[in-house]
Amino acid sequence: MEKILVVDDDLNILKVLRMRLESGGYAVVTASESQKAKGKILEENFDLALLDLKLSEADGIDLMKDLREVDPDLPVIILTAHGTIESAVEAMKEGAYSYVTKPFDYRDLLVQIRHGIETSRLSREVKRLQSIVRADLEGQNIIGESEAMKQVSQVVALAAGTDSNVFISGESGTGKGMIAKALHRLSERKDKPFVAINCAAIPANLLESELFGFEKGAFTGAVASKKGLFVQADGGIIFLDEISEVPLPMQGKLLKALEEKEFYPLGTHKKTKVDVRIISASNHDIEKEVEAGNFRRDLFYRIHVIPIRVPPLRDRKEDIPLLVSYFLAKVGEKMKKPAKVLSPAAMRKLMLYPWPGNVRELENIIECAVVMSTEDIVSEEMIILSSQDVSDQLFKPFRESKQDFEKNYLIQLMKISRGNVSQASKLAGKYRADLYELLNKHKISPQDFKQE
Repeated sequence: MEKILVVDDDLNILKVLRMRLESGGYAVVTASESQKAKGKILEENFDLALLDLKLSEADGIDLMKDLREVDPDLPVIILTAHGTIESAVEAMKEGAYSYVTKPFDYRDLLVQIRHGIETSRLSREVKRLQSIVRADLEGQNIIGESEAMKQVSQVVALAAGTDSNVFISGESGTGKGMIAKALHRLSERKDKPFVAINCAAIPANLLESELFGFEKGAFTGAVASKKGLFVQADGGIIFLDEISEVPLPMQGKLLKALEEKEFYPLGTHKKTKVDVRIISASNHDIEKEVEAGNFRRDLFYRIHVIPIRVPPLRDRKEDIPLLVSYFLAKVGEKMKKPAKVLSPAAMRKLMLYPWPGNVRELENIIECAVVMSTEDIVSEEMIILSSQDVSDQLFKPFRESKQDFEKNYLIQLMKISRGNVSQASKLAGKYRADLYELLNKHKISPQDFKQE
């Protein structure tokens, strides 16, 4: 039974509200003073709060803020008189779910309560799933507190609870395969098989037999029957990595299998039925491949139901310190030695690098640095980076290259410090006034990098 906290300094209204809400199937706790309400929220868990906007000794908006400091997800409905609707609207801007004017229609109030509780329940469930997803992803090296990675974990949480097909896009080394495995572990199919195939690694003439299997004698060399990957994944998930590399003739057969959930293994006229969920991925822009005629549009729509884009490391550099700490600990455990730390210069070198190989490259570089370093602190010299991306800058005029570097440096600085100019000035070794001048010069606002 859902529990509602009702706060109003009019005892008659409290009595009527309790009666109406209890007849509606809710458990009700009442308070006529804000202090009593604050005590109640510390003692009990509530599904929703009804607060009078104008309490005799307090303001309903202030009380709402106090209650939500204890329970940030608590939905609040404001009770207000006709003359204070503007204040009720202000309360909604501050986070109230809705408001109801006195004298109120109790049927409307019950509808608002039901919707508020349901919205809150969904919000809490998404947050619960996100925390599970984040813990799962962290266990698979997919670590980050950046806004970009929070969005990834949110979509993974929502997608894991469905049976829809998922398409994961992102550059090589961003962790697309790990996202696919996380979706499997968090889904209702977690106890069934997870079968992965890199479509780019299988010769075109063998791909059909790998996916759908074959009967003995189906072709030269088929000395025994073999179950295809779709049959091996029956009841579970098949992960089609680099699906954009599937040849066009094979794409039609794959589409038919996905649509009908049945196919003919090579060498047989008997259909095989399967129940599989499809997760696919590509490091190419698959929509451009569709426009170029290299990938079937109908197959694209079939696999691209829930898209998840894994951002490149250069777009979430604020996650690099977290990743570095994780990889240092991982390598230390692997070598059965205490984890090393990076010098500030070494970390700065990592932060300025464009990361063409993404997280996979970072892990390899950290492992190499730890193995090569004889000291507890890994120096800048031990961070060995590829210089292949530097040459492009030499074709720009010096002034333009300097401006680009300066702007990119400031943007990364703001991301790392989350818009805290004092912290950013310390990291950059500059006076705050000088840093503000540079930010203004490049039209960069620290406010854009502050997290809510």
